[in-house]
Amino acid sequence: MGLFHIIAMIIVGFIVGFIAEVLYPGAQHLGFWKAAIIGIVGSLVGGVIGGLVFRSPDGKFHPAGWFLSIVGALLVLWVYLNYLQ
Repeated sequence: MGLFHIIAMIIVGFIVGFIAEVLYPGAQHLGFWKAAIIGIVGSLVGGVIGGLVFRSPDGKFHPAGWFLSIVGALLVLWVYLNYLQ
């Protein structure tokens, strides 16, 4: 994994985390890094959900698309706000 992939992962994670922050009811003020981490972890959770619902023919893990990434980020944000904060 090169530096470009890491930077891209952080940017996409921030976008997904920001969208989840906007969609989540109530006011959240996470900041850049918390939103990026929630987005990255949410994308992984979305990939797991997608793998459980839509089985891959080769059996490998495939990353989630935007929709499942946002759903996963909403779940991670809910856990963070209710149990980890």
